[in-house]
Amino acid sequence: MVTVYRVDYARKTKLPIGVVLDRRETERLHNYQDMLLLARRLFASDTEDAANIVIDASQVRRIFPERTRDCAAR
Repeated sequence: MVTVYRVDYARKTKLPIGVVLDRRETERLHNYQDMLLLARRLFASDTEDAANIVIDASQVRRIFPERTRDCAAR
């Protein structure tokens, strides 16, 4: 689940407006870009408003999981 925000650049605020669910079974190469595109399609009222729609990058799944000590030792 990724939180979607509408940014007001004049006031420098981010307002949460909804969420986008990632239900894909496998990882894809461009997870962040794909989720942002989906969020903009769902929540932007027009093409100008799409620039104000952002997602939290820390919530997007990474392509390669970080190695743990157990994996690095093998």
